[in-house]
Amino acid sequence: MISVDIPALEIWWYPLLLLTGWCAGFVDSAAGGGGLITVPVLLQTGMPPQWALATNKLQASFGSGSACWHFAKAGLIDWKRVRLAAGLTLLGAALGAGLVNRLDSAWLNRVIPWILAGLALFTLFQPNLGKSESKVRCGEFLFSVTCGLGIGFYDGFFGPGTGTFWAMAHVLLLGLDLRLATARTKAMNFCSNLASLAVFLQAGQVLFAAGLCMGAGQWLGAKAGSKLVIVHGARWIRPLLITVTLALTARLFWLNFRGSP
Repeated sequence: MISVDIPALEIWWYPLLLLTGWCAGFVDSAAGGGGLITVPVLLQTGMPPQWALATNKLQASFGSGSACWHFAKAGLIDWKRVRLAAGLTLLGAALGAGLVNRLDSAWLNRVIPWILAGLALFTLFQPNLGKSESKVRCGEFLFSVTCGLGIGFYDGFFGPGTGTFWAMAHVLLLGLDLRLATARTKAMNFCSNLASLAVFLQAGQVLFAAGLCMGAGQWLGAKAGSKLVIVHGARWIRPLLITVTLALTARLFWLNFRGSP
């Protein structure tokens, strides 16, 4: 493995990372897509893509763990029904994170803004997803195998937008409403975050100070967001998520155009 020198972040970054973590945790627990906020911010600190994705997994584990805890406490997660999907998500995420470590950083820098922009636009055109329960189109076993491995792999490989994919899968394939889909999504997110984080930790690519700072914000933001979903639902958050994501992604495109890190 090639050694990479990561410059220390200036002190003013840490309050910004804390605030970013809170916003991402709040948005992610309520509407999904918190990684669409955190990954661009981490990249703009100047760290290489693999380090940004690895550090993102550390901070995201706090948010998904907090949301998962509060949804489970409210009785919205049936652990017997999700355990197979959770196990396969762990496996898929570990494989995805392993692949990231084999890719060139320059290539990741070029492709990440395009993926972020595509995910933001995808979210924009799904305003009515999960408003009510729908027809069941897939059994639990097939759902667990295909989505656990597929979406888990994507989350380990990249991550942003995973919550939206999981929510969409639960709604369209299992017929759940968005409230229950969001609760189960957080369980899957937590599993994939832990699995990919373990791989990145083994590779020594996690910036702990930044990740723990954002993680503290994530935990508090996810607590607030999950309570909002339990009581009121969360469709109103999507416009905010899309706006912030597109603004941050536009800046990444601009930095790439100028040849900046």
